[in-house]
Amino acid sequence: MIATGVVAASSAVLTACGGGGSKSSGNKIPSVSKAKQSKIAVGTKADSTGPAPEVAGAVKGGTIYGLDQFDMDHLDPAQIYVSTEILITTPIMRGLTGYKLDSKGGATLVGDVATDAGTAKDGGKTWSFTIKDGIKWEDGSDLSMDDVRHTFERLFASFVTEGPRYVQQFLVGGDKYTGPYEGKHLDSIEIDGRTITFRLNQARGDFNFTLAERAYSFVKKSKDTKEKYDKQPFSCGPYKISARDIGKSLTYTRNEHWDAATDPIRNAYPDKYLFQFGFELLASTDRYIADKGNDQYTMSIFNEIAPERIATVLTDAKLKQRVLTAVDTVTYYWPINTTRITDVKVRQAINYAWPNQQLQTIRGGASTSEIATTIFSPVTPGYTDFDLYGKKTKPGGDPAKAKALLKEAGKLGQKLVIAYQTSDNAVKQAVAIKNALEAAGFTVVNKQLDKSTFYTQIGKIDNTYDLFAAGWSPDWPGGYSVFYPCWDGDNIGDGRSNYAQLKNASVDKAIAAASLITDADEANKAWGAIDKQVMELAACVPDYHAIRNWMHGSKVGGFVYDSGNTGIALTRLYAKA
Repeated sequence: MIATGVVAASSAVLTACGGGGSKSSGNKIPSVSKAKQSKIAVGTKADSTGPAPEVAGAVKGGTIYGLDQFDMDHLDPAQIYVSTEILITTPIMRGLTGYKLDSKGGATLVGDVATDAGTAKDGGKTWSFTIKDGIKWEDGSDLSMDDVRHTFERLFASFVTEGPRYVQQFLVGGDKYTGPYEGKHLDSIEIDGRTITFRLNQARGDFNFTLAERAYSFVKKSKDTKEKYDKQPFSCGPYKISARDIGKSLTYTRNEHWDAATDPIRNAYPDKYLFQFGFELLASTDRYIADKGNDQYTMSIFNEIAPERIATVLTDAKLKQRVLTAVDTVTYYWPINTTRITDVKVRQAINYAWPNQQLQTIRGGASTSEIATTIFSPVTPGYTDFDLYGKKTKPGGDPAKAKALLKEAGKLGQKLVIAYQTSDNAVKQAVAIKNALEAAGFTVVNKQLDKSTFYTQIGKIDNTYDLFAAGWSPDWPGGYSVFYPCWDGDNIGDGRSNYAQLKNASVDKAIAAASLITDADEANKAWGAIDKQVMELAACVPDYHAIRNWMHGSKVGGFVYDSGNTGIALTRLYAKA
């Protein structure tokens, strides 16, 4: 556990926070395994004062356009746990803490709506935050302390089925609380003037990092429409939703009541953002290459350069000027549903048979990814280099070894139902996976799922899939935010992120023990050991560590990687004159 007030190693899609990215130079491909583990410092009270640092050369006005494959499944902050949703809501949502960026996208944890990054007492079991004056909602009303309390109490409502569960887990009495809608408050949330205090059931030196999650952004009490809030949230950021055509577009215009002097995180240069959905990678990439009309002012949150165009773009000096390449902290893996595939030998056989190298080629080659053998990314503190299934010597898979394990288990012909997101590239990868697994003795059925609801579907505990395409970036610095949400047996349930539904007493015990270690080096060793422990159980198939390649129009300025939220920093963008 990282102590408050010190420099914390960043351990950052699914979601989330931390990590570091850098622009590549020349034609050199960045290495994930050789990349530095970046740092996120806890800022001072002065760091938490607005306005946000100006972007060099930025001008106000104009429209920034977006081209992406899919709309957002959730816009209610309590339900948000996917990186695209986190990134797209940065201009409209604010929380107690957040990440202030420097000119290169490096992050510092600061107070957002709070005057600083929080004060811990009782060894980290009590945390207090004081709210700044002058925070306004889009209707001009003040952010009230009732709004602040309500934001956290509504997390416990039964309709909140997605999103992280940290606050619900950490707050004293949270295991019995059912939300504010029957007029009851949670006693472990205390309000005194402009200060909110949280009383936790365990010491959390990183609770201020936890609260930087989008899930803890504010909801105005009088505008809380419960389930319906997911489609039209109310803003206290520099922009507000002015139009939405679900599945097609989302439009932000200025919130004239936002005061830049209160906000150390967000700039507000464009007059409007118009996000457009339904564009495959090839379609968006070709529009960026052509760079005509409004496409000169266009960027993508999710869509990277299409694999078919990677070589063309990255070897063209002029086009490459409009590419941001970043080593991300995410590891993409395929959780194996351990309630359906109960034999560890079968799960190990899947790992041995996996066609990592073929999949890397389909994604565009080494410029897009590095083959993974672990759950942790190499840029995450705690990463331990191991290769249980021989991927470094046989990156194309070992069908003979896999078939031998299946035969030993008496499971030749084992049926596997594999779920993946619908896209042109995902279809190609699914075919390669099917061919490799069937060569190893499996019988494979591929199922395409809608991208915008994919994580909701695989997050149901009674789903009918054996493997699913997924991935994870730590939510804040520390291995706890990798292994508790994804691999602890207590986090099994609809909408939770233990997609493998792994419930192993030894793993759970190790996670609980590691979370109490206060020495950072010792904690990192413990988390690395847990990574190996989960992989010995073959609860997932590590696929790749991501190297991002985002392209944009020639008149988009301020295009940097947000290392706090692991994606494009929307609120630093501007439309060039």
